[in-house]
Amino acid sequence: MRIRDEVLNMNNPSLSISSKNYSSWSMRGWLLARFARLDFVEEPVSVDDADARRELLLMAPSIRVPCLTHGGVRVWDTLAIAEYLNEIFPDSGLLPGSAATRAHCRSICGEMHSGFASLRSALPFNVKAHFPNHKIWNRAQADIDRIVEIWRECLSAYGGPYLFGKHRTMAEAMYAPVVLRFMTYDVALDDVCRRYCEHVLALPEVAEWVEAAKAETDEIDELDMEF
Repeated sequence: MRIRDEVLNMNNPSLSISSKNYSSWSMRGWLLARFARLDFVEEPVSVDDADARRELLLMAPSIRVPCLTHGGVRVWDTLAIAEYLNEIFPDSGLLPGSAATRAHCRSICGEMHSGFASLRSALPFNVKAHFPNHKIWNRAQADIDRIVEIWRECLSAYGGPYLFGKHRTMAEAMYAPVVLRFMTYDVALDDVCRRYCEHVLALPEVAEWVEAAKAETDEIDELDMEF
């Protein structure tokens, strides 16, 4: 049996995630697994867990969330999860068709993965909250401007409604938490980017995550106050 077939036959995959209301990286990993149509079990990590809390408060990265366990394979780090799922489920549409477009997709996903620290600090992920007229720092605004530039370029190049055309890719998993951040803090957007946000919010997987996030009862005071 080929190695890929052995992996496909693995039973009981699971994904460890933290708070659906506060953890943007958990959301990314969860969306990737759902986009790949992987039948997995959620393994929640409490917001009181020391490692998870440090990650939520941007004090240190955590290798505990998200973390995919697929048989004997354990994969953490969101980009690693994306590449693993694309390798195992190449027909799931996580990456677009042509080599050049895949390279573009990987580039903007990598930029989201490694950058935009000021955005994360100034606009903490909080699905249930709403902070209208939120003051945005100059550095965070620079991150917002770059994200909007990425969106406009992709939507213009590939025709939308998603960043790489008619079908969602791993790029939507990476940028969906940004869409929710923009909604939480009433970030002003042009019509093109606003419509893109509407399409992302309408994805059934995103809608499911938002519904579950709003039902959570755990609270982190540091992330529920307006900065």
